[in-house]
Amino acid sequence: MASPAQTTERPHVAAKRYIYAWGGGAAEGHGRMKDLLGGKGAGLAEMTLAGLPTPPGFTITTEACNDYFASGKQLPEGLWEDVLGAMKEVEAQSGKGFGDPKNPLLVSVRSGAKFSMPGMMDTVLNLGLNEETLGGLIALTGNERFGWDAYRRFIAMFGRIVMDVDGARFEHPLEARKAAHGPDAKDTDLTVDDLGALVAEYQRIVREDTGRDFPTDPYEQLDLAIKAVFASWFGKRAVDYRNSQKIAHDLGTAVNVVTMVFGNMGDDSGTGVAFTRDPNTGEKVLYGEYLVNAQGEDVVAGIRTAPRIQHMAEEMPAVYAEFQRIGTQLEQHYRNVQDLEFTIERGRLYMLQTRDAKRTAAAAVKIAVDMVAEGLITKEEAVARIEPAQVDQLLRAQFDPQARQGADRLARGLNASPGAAVGRAVFSADHAVEWVARGEKVILVRVETSPDDFHGMAVAEGILTARGGATSHAAVVARQIGKPCVAGCAELIVDYGRGSAHSNLSGVNFAEGDWISVDGSTGDVFLGALPTVAARFEDQPELQRVLGWADGIRRMEIWTNADKPEEAAQARGYGAQGIGLCRTEHMFREGERLEIVRGAILVAAVATRAKAKVTAGDELTADEAETVATFDAAMAKLERLQQGDFEGIFRAMDGLPVVVRLIDPPLHEFLPNLEEQLVKVTRAEMSGGASDEDKELLATIKSMHEQNPMLGLRGCRLGIMIPDFVKIQTRAILNAQIAVKKAGGNPIAKIMIPLVGHVNELKVTRGLLEAEADRIAHAAGVALDYKFGTMIEIPRGALTADEIAREAAFFSFGTNDLTQMTFGYSRDDAEGGFLLKYVEDGILPVNPFQTLDDAVAGLMKIAVDKGRAARPDLELGICGEHGGDPESIAKCERIGLDYVSCSPFRVPVARLAAAQATLALGERDK
Repeated sequence: MASPAQTTERPHVAAKRYIYAWGGGAAEGHGRMKDLLGGKGAGLAEMTLAGLPTPPGFTITTEACNDYFASGKQLPEGLWEDVLGAMKEVEAQSGKGFGDPKNPLLVSVRSGAKFSMPGMMDTVLNLGLNEETLGGLIALTGNERFGWDAYRRFIAMFGRIVMDVDGARFEHPLEARKAAHGPDAKDTDLTVDDLGALVAEYQRIVREDTGRDFPTDPYEQLDLAIKAVFASWFGKRAVDYRNSQKIAHDLGTAVNVVTMVFGNMGDDSGTGVAFTRDPNTGEKVLYGEYLVNAQGEDVVAGIRTAPRIQHMAEEMPAVYAEFQRIGTQLEQHYRNVQDLEFTIERGRLYMLQTRDAKRTAAAAVKIAVDMVAEGLITKEEAVARIEPAQVDQLLRAQFDPQARQGADRLARGLNASPGAAVGRAVFSADHAVEWVARGEKVILVRVETSPDDFHGMAVAEGILTARGGATSHAAVVARQIGKPCVAGCAELIVDYGRGSAHSNLSGVNFAEGDWISVDGSTGDVFLGALPTVAARFEDQPELQRVLGWADGIRRMEIWTNADKPEEAAQARGYGAQGIGLCRTEHMFREGERLEIVRGAILVAAVATRAKAKVTAGDELTADEAETVATFDAAMAKLERLQQGDFEGIFRAMDGLPVVVRLIDPPLHEFLPNLEEQLVKVTRAEMSGGASDEDKELLATIKSMHEQNPMLGLRGCRLGIMIPDFVKIQTRAILNAQIAVKKAGGNPIAKIMIPLVGHVNELKVTRGLLEAEADRIAHAAGVALDYKFGTMIEIPRGALTADEIAREAAFFSFGTNDLTQMTFGYSRDDAEGGFLLKYVEDGILPVNPFQTLDDAVAGLMKIAVDKGRAARPDLELGICGEHGGDPESIAKCERIGLDYVSCSPFRVPVARLAAAQATLALGERDK
């Protein structure tokens, strides 16, 4: 293909240049102008420069869209005059006149944003038709049926999109006319008389619903259509889609005014959508659908189930060969899989769109690997192209094969988007949102989806449609947002009125609320909720290859948060290079341990005071001595149990670092709820008396009750006040290290002291624990190899990191608490309360507990700079929930952390995201 040409300057009335035209082999824009021309306009310009067959037209820029809204929804001054000038050029190139009753020019008015938003904004076809131009169109083509079909389509589309008439109002008379020709009749069976009657009926509907006649002036049609496309940028479905895909709302959409070419002019005409490789599997084969004697909306909306594009080789072999050649040319030029739209008018092929294709996770990985092997792209480009969310999708569960064998199959359709989905059937997008809001999982069941269904598709577990094919709206959107989808399930009869569906295959009915299971990988639909099994990472060699490339690119290491040996082993299998957070308190809650912990807590305060007396040289009373003995016995049990835990984790992570956080939560979390215990004792007293044990427990709970426990006695403060808890944990860690090392292992222990806000807290705690470590080393007769570090999770800790670094070998940023304390939000209360509304209303750009806030990242950067200035070899990582979030990982790369630590299942995602962060930083620094 030709290299992008320099844009030519065109005269313009408006203060800015808002219009870029193409046609006749020349173009004023090129493929790298997506910011200004949108993807569709840039693609049309690039294809024109390459000499490919495109109908002439022009693009109104995204800048014009933004200025339209900035001017109070008024076209920028001078823009309309420039549109009129551009239309004159299209007339000259096409040899037709806009509004000319003898030789009419018809155009489409199409949206086109920088990022692909399939079906989320509006398009109008056949614009320029009225009673006079209709006569000219029929006379020129000699095809009366074609003319009336184009006109009825135009009124319905313009009425729905531009004049805000309910689309169902046009659909009902159309279905009635089809039904008169038989139960299986298609729109192609309609006669000229049928179509003429529909035009009259549609005009009447417009008049009734809008209070005005359908506009007949082509230039008024054009003006209204341009404004409608601009307006669709802020339509609900477009906004919902951008929110889900994290696309900025200030980019605007371009408007493309394109000479109409007609696929509905007879059996030598057609239209279709195709991909240069299979977007489901990644296989290198032309994939798509086309319809003879149809317009593009018929394929995309799934109005007729289209045959596969390979059928074109039999029906139009020359056109098919040309299309194959163009597809290969475009893929090699863009070095990516292309999503193509085309129309065939009387045997002549026209290309209407090329853009990078959306694809499933499995396809994305296979295509990346194959294109590297083919020499089309580099390994770095392959890594950059795969979305972290796609890695997550590949590790999702699939249906249990044994359960499938005995399941009741309802129906079978097209395997439009892979994956297993289980949920309750709902029959509208609004119902899907309502059901999910109350905690239900749903499958959205529709005759066919439209862009207006996006909000329901986004929250559903999966999508099932009775109509539509591999390039229908349901299929394309489901693949893009990673939802399982079965489309074109022809034996499914959906009754919206009754809220039910019937399968002609199985004879089974199901209603709203019934459980169904959808397999987007096979196209099967089952009655009931089928069990699932986890996907096997080891069975995905292509994903492992890509992640191997990512490992060679990224700078940061990927560690994991794991509390059990089996979690550690799983994370290591996913590629984890260490444990960044092992939470000891999680071990306290299992089995008999909880009772041991509670027993120790009941006497902890008394025992600690008694031990202080002994240290001071005072004698203990018999009761005090007994309390100390009880406490020490409980602590000894916990120490033995924890040592076993740590030995298992050290063995699983042999040769890799393990950061163990000492006890962090307040002790009341291990005790019964205060209100519940109070009710229990009160009721017992009313019924004859509560036990001494329950009374003692209630008294202990009351004594430990705090108004704000997350800012109270926890973390290092708890270790200072009741040292035995952290002493036994330190002994368990170090004795486990000694035991594993004696057995031939290579355990690497790092002990993390949490919630340090002042350097003296760290000094005191470290002094206590180093004394324990010295006693263990002396008793074992070995030299211990360990490090002490701290969590930076309090703003004061970040701001005094230089002081703290002198006492710590490593920092791990606990961003859950650091975010809470920086914002002053209670995470547990905020996420279930006002925080969602804050994000919805744009008060906050994102949930700061999911994606690292810039101010929190700023505190981290201060801590990194101060910490490394005081201790150049300071090791720095993050262990909060943000460690597995790709956007947060990118910020960690910019801050300069050494590693991120995340849950085991997020390790593959983090490996890819960290490599992409390295690549992005390198590009930024060029």
